[in-house]
Amino acid sequence: MINEHQGEPAEVRVLASSKNWIEGTAEQQLKKTAGLAGMRLAVGLPDLHPGKGSPIGAAFAVEGRLYPALVGNDIGCGIGLWQTSLSARKIRREVWADKLRRLDEPWDGDTTAWLAERGVSPSGFEQSLGTIGGGNHFAELQVIERVESPEVFEREGLTTEQVYLLVHSGSRGFGEAILRGHVERFRVEGLPAGSPEAEEYVARHEHARHWAEANRALIAARVVDRLGAEGQQRFDVCHNWIEPRELRGRSCWLHRKGAAPSTCGPLVIPGSRGAFSYLVLPIEASERSGYSLAHGAGRKWTRTDSRARLEKRFTAKDLTRTELGTHVICENRELLFEEAPQAYKNITVVIDDLVREGLVQIVALLRPVVTYKVRR
Repeated sequence: MINEHQGEPAEVRVLASSKNWIEGTAEQQLKKTAGLAGMRLAVGLPDLHPGKGSPIGAAFAVEGRLYPALVGNDIGCGIGLWQTSLSARKIRREVWADKLRRLDEPWDGDTTAWLAERGVSPSGFEQSLGTIGGGNHFAELQVIERVESPEVFEREGLTTEQVYLLVHSGSRGFGEAILRGHVERFRVEGLPAGSPEAEEYVARHEHARHWAEANRALIAARVVDRLGAEGQQRFDVCHNWIEPRELRGRSCWLHRKGAAPSTCGPLVIPGSRGAFSYLVLPIEASERSGYSLAHGAGRKWTRTDSRARLEKRFTAKDLTRTELGTHVICENRELLFEEAPQAYKNITVVIDDLVREGLVQIVALLRPVVTYKVRR
C-alpha cells in the first residue's frame, strides 16, 4: 500500500561546483526520477552523468517503495583494493602485462567452495565467477603516487613500498537476470515495501551483492596468482545497491546507482585508466549527500560519441599506452575506444567537489601501472 505521504515532492540537489561539467540530460533525468511515487530525496554526486532512464552517480531515498530499476542490472558492482607483495620499486609493466592471461576464461577451481567460504550460495552463474566482464570493469595494478594524510594512511596498514590491485566488477549475469525477471513481471514499476514481491527482490539482491564481492575477491586472487604474488584485501565498497535508511525520521529505501556509501570507511574513487585514483576517508555521512559519494570520474561522452571522436584522432595501438605510462590490456577494439581516458570527466574536479562539500579527506593518490580489461 502506498503511504499517505506519497504526494509530497522530493528534495533534489546536485553536489557539483561550477568547474564541474554536468550534462543537462543527467540533471533532467535526476528531476524526472525524483517524481517517482514515494521519492523523498534525489542527490546527484559530482560524477553525475546520463544513464538509461535514470542517471548514474546518484542516490535516491524512497519511502514506502523500492525500485529495482534504480539499482540496475549490475547489482553489487563495486570497487575493491588489494595490497600485493610486489615491490613498487621494481615496476615491470611489460612483464606483468604478459603474465595476465586467461583471466577471461572460467576459473578452474571449486566455485562452490569459494562461495561457501564467504557464506554465499551458488547462483547458477558460477561460470562467470572470477571474471571481470565488459563495459567499464577492470583490474588495475597501481602504485602510491603521493600520500596526503600520513596518519590515516599508516593507520590503515598501507605503505608506499608495495604495488596495489584495484578491481572493479559486479555480479555479472546474475544481477542482470534478477532485473530482467522483475521487468518481465512489473516492467519498471516499483514494489510496495514489505510486500512479498519486495521481500523476494531484497533477498535476491542481497545474494547478488555478496556474490559480487566474492567475484571481486576471486578476480584479485587470479591476478596475484598469475603474477606469482600474494594479496591482502584492504577495502571493498559496493556502489549499485539498496539499503534501509532513516531519513528525517522516516523509514526509506536508499537506492544507490553508481554511488559509493559514505558510511563504510575508507574507499578508492578511481579515475580513468589514464588518471590517478583517489583513496579517501569519508568525514561526513549525512542526509545532505544521501549518505553517498561519487564512485568514479563519470562519463563525459557516450560510448558511441567516444568511438566517433577518438577513431579520427588515434589508432588502437595509441590507446594501449596513456600519458601516465599505463600499459592497457584491451583486445576488444570498440571497448578500447569507448573506455579511453578522454571519454571521462576530470577526476580531480570530482574529488575537489567532494572536498569542497566537506564530505571526504584525501588520503593518497594512486598511479595506474597496468590496466587489464579483456584479452582474447
